[in-house]
Amino acid sequence: MNQARLMQVLIAPHVSEKALRVADRNRQFVFKVLPSANKDEVKQAVELLFKVKVNKVQISCVKGKKKVFGKINGKRSNWKKAYVGLQEGFDINFRVSD
Repeated sequence: MNQARLMQVLIAPHVSEKALRVADRNRQFVFKVLPSANKDEVKQAVELLFKVKVNKVQISCVKGKKKVFGKINGKRSNWKKAYVGLQEGFDINFRVSD
């Protein structure tokens, strides 16, 4: 894989109540990824950026919600998220130290 492409695959960590619950129970981390990304690219990108070993990757497409902005009907963009399971003994720390 092209290393420049792998650096762009992960957009951001997705932090929500469900993501925190999954991280505690199943040792999985949730990332917002490019809509064109596949499992192999996500696995290689996480291993490259965080220096960890990935056990498995599950990808989910999230449909954008329909919203009403005053009198205008609109729709948020569709996006893709990836659940990344790590092998035993590896962890990702997102906390910023002072």
